Amino acid sequence: MAQNAKSKQESDISEAYIKFQREILGRGPQETKTYILNDMVIIRLKGVLTHEEKHLAKTDRGRRLVKEMRQTLRENYSAELEEIISRITGCTVLGSHSDISTKLGERVEIFILDRDLEKQLREKQD
Repeated sequence: MAQNAKSKQESDISEAYIKFQREILGRGPQETKTYILNDMVIIRLKGVLTHEEKHLAKTDRGRRLVKEMRQTLRENYSAELEEIISRITGCTVLGSHSDISTKLGERVEIFILDRDLEKQLREKQD
């Protein structure tokens, strides 16, 4: 069965994000799932913590250090991530948000687009 346009873009974004993470951090997440929802692209990454980060996350200070380090890294390469999303979706990325849970070992990335991509892809499909 052929993949619809939305599923294809979600899959392409997940693959590109994993590749980028491996280039930047030397490893990617264990699992990545992308959702296109209205004018947003939401990426959920599972299994993002390294062995050392998991160890650090056992204390309050360690959790703060992991979150701070990951947020600093994210800020340093946010323009590249936004470019990846823009290239795949054909939309302008107006901004992005990110957070990491040291408890779950997950990261969430949200990209705000200049238009309702979900609606556009649905109309293209019909």
